[in-house]
Amino acid sequence: MRRNVATTLRRRRRPADPMQAYDALPRPLRAWMAQAALPWSPASCRRIWVKARAEGASPDDILARLTRAEQKTLSRDRLSLSAPSPASLANHQEYNR
Repeated sequence: MRRNVATTLRRRRRPADPMQAYDALPRPLRAWMAQAALPWSPASCRRIWVKARAEGASPDDILARLTRAEQKTLSRDRLSLSAPSPASLANHQEYNR
């Protein structure tokens, strides 16, 4: 079956019902997952949420943490359109001289 996400990152199978787990998440977390660039599992998002709340983080802080984690993951993906690194930008500028 063809997926709607083109990535070089490894896929994982989940034994639980992902929709039931998704429905049990807090509303702000579900909203974040709905707009996320990567297909996050409800279990991993819940684990991050619960741990951060136990540490005293606010919902906005947790969502910012998730966004940073997603950006870090996207930067490792060869097929993503992330911002070029400073080294590749310097090489590009030298090439165009």
